[in-house]
Amino acid sequence: MQIEQRHPNPYTTTAIYYLSFICLGAATAVLGPTLQGLAKNTNSSLAQISSLFLVVSFGYLLGSFASGRVYDRVKGHPVLSLSLLILGGMMVIVPLAQALLFLQIIFFIIGLVEGCLDVGVNTLIVWVHGDRVPPFMNGLHAFYGIGTTTAPLIVAAVLGRAGFLNSIYSSVAIIIALVGVAMPFFPSPSHIQARQQAEARPAIPIQVLLLTIIFFSFTGAELGFGGWIYTYTTFQSYANPSMAASVNAAFWGALTVGRLVSIPLSLKLKPKTMLWINFCGITISLLVILFFSSNATYLWLGTIGTGFFMASTFPTLLNDAQSRMHMSGKVTSIFFVGSSLGSMVIPWVMGQLIVPYGAQVVMLTILSSILLASITFYILNSQQHTSLSPTL
Repeated sequence: MQIEQRHPNPYTTTAIYYLSFICLGAATAVLGPTLQGLAKNTNSSLAQISSLFLVVSFGYLLGSFASGRVYDRVKGHPVLSLSLLILGGMMVIVPLAQALLFLQIIFFIIGLVEGCLDVGVNTLIVWVHGDRVPPFMNGLHAFYGIGTTTAPLIVAAVLGRAGFLNSIYSSVAIIIALVGVAMPFFPSPSHIQARQQAEARPAIPIQVLLLTIIFFSFTGAELGFGGWIYTYTTFQSYANPSMAASVNAAFWGALTVGRLVSIPLSLKLKPKTMLWINFCGITISLLVILFFSSNATYLWLGTIGTGFFMASTFPTLLNDAQSRMHMSGKVTSIFFVGSSLGSMVIPWVMGQLIVPYGAQVVMLTILSSILLASITFYILNSQQHTSLSPTL
């Protein structure tokens, strides 16, 4: 029996992580384009079937919270493999669900394993590369974007055919299962060595708290912009649904380009520098939209700028955290719980405010969230933590 290597090849291991993130992105993105088909399958209204977004988010939150300590105690790749295989199995079952409650249970499980995968891959890639992780981390999140692009392409290829839901979810399931089966053949980074590094470079509680606030506010702003820019655009007198859809697509396109550009940039710039550039770029872009909302050109420019500068912020936050402390599974899970809460709370707040106060409240809420993230990041960089006792 072959004994697992203590030190895996960093590049082959990174490749399997990238494939895992393509799977994660595809599984995340497949729900939206198939929502109407799932509603028909379960005899549900769109209002009822939209509960799947809340269910999967809640599952993701619990999965992120519960999985962190697991990676600190056992080899990570068997956990990732099991998560991928469960995810693939759930994808196969989705089109077979004829009752909304059954479908909600399935998507709750999907959210659980997606949270486990997200925390695991982001933790393990840091363990593999250490201080050299920034370009690999940015590449990881670029591959997630490839996954989110792949799923709609699969939908477009089979939409309208008989049994198209089965074809869509089976195709995604096959991709996920293949990566899940291959995962155990790649040796896991040493969780024992990681625990030793955590003892040598422990996480300071105040730093973890401040970073979690940044993850909360930024992720809420990013998901809020992506989720509400279509509606915001339709509120403009010069806009129509076709233009609104194009502006929405421009945001995601700029996000993808920004992630690719960030890979070589992360070799030249420190995470702190990249984050300040991003926060300033996002703020300026949002101000352009707010002050020149009556001009379509500025709406396009502001949207593209916002997407471009948001693109690398999340992975760069992880890189910055890694430069301050050892990224244990527990610490990573705390950050992802904060992100998950932000993605649920901030877009929801926008939805409650947009009717009584108008479309501008969307951009004001996003701008406020980015300013909160920027101020918290300033405090993080200026606070003195030498007297604090590390407990994480």
